[in-house]
Amino acid sequence: MKKYKLLSFPQLGDDRGHLVVVEGMKNIPFEIKRMFYIYGTKENVIRGQHANRKSEFVLINLAGSCKIKVDDGKNEEILILDKPHEGIYLDRMVWKDMYDFSKESILLVLSNESYDSEEYVKDYVEFKKEMIK
Repeated sequence: MKKYKLLSFPQLGDDRGHLVVVEGMKNIPFEIKRMFYIYGTKENVIRGQHANRKSEFVLINLAGSCKIKVDDGKNEEILILDKPHEGIYLDRMVWKDMYDFSKESILLVLSNESYDSEEYVKDYVEFKKEMIK
């Protein structure tokens, strides 16, 4: 079973424009404890390049586009985020590479955990070893 999936959020609004609501334990499977966003990423830069032992994430590209390469130890896939009403849920221990950001890209990241540098797996070989256990 994959440890990641594409999410689609309801688009609300009227002739004035769109409104997208994302709520913890409703649209995403966790309570939100942390939020950050990535923007202004230079060409040919790869962000992420790690897995997390405790954190789950939802990634939403609010503007522009980017690619997300995900690897859960069994499945590997490249997903494109280019709609502000879609996101990707990443369970614990999913390796992620974010890249090919458009100039106007704003990638919002929601997490169930506060930042803890100790839970990061930054070496891909170590990630693969932990996934075999």
